[in-house]
Amino acid sequence: MNLSDFCDHCLSLAGTEITTPFGPEVLVFKVGGKMFATAVPEELPHRVNLKCDPDRSLDLRDRYEDIVPGYHMNKKHWNTLTLGGQLTGPLIRELVEHSYQLVVASLPRKVQASLAEDKTP
Repeated sequence: MNLSDFCDHCLSLAGTEITTPFGPEVLVFKVGGKMFATAVPEELPHRVNLKCDPDRSLDLRDRYEDIVPGYHMNKKHWNTLTLGGQLTGPLIRELVEHSYQLVVASLPRKVQASLAEDKTP
């Protein structure tokens, strides 16, 4: 998966917005005002940060050399993934959705309900 596909997938999730609170060089993907992914487009190789369940984070880091503790993030709850390496598109998409769902689960029920309505056709 390339960075463009990563960004497109993040934006396909209900209620997602891109912000640049850390400056124009860092894209921050948020849902309900809370961050679930970051990317630095000018950085090569492309790396992204995703929120992750702490136990799952450890397992993923053990299994994949392209997944390491979150760079500039809480290393217990965030992973950094290198795109274009050994990680498959389906795995990256699943990890994006996992990160998104972790954040959605922490939002007020009213916000969660409005996101669920956004997903219905």
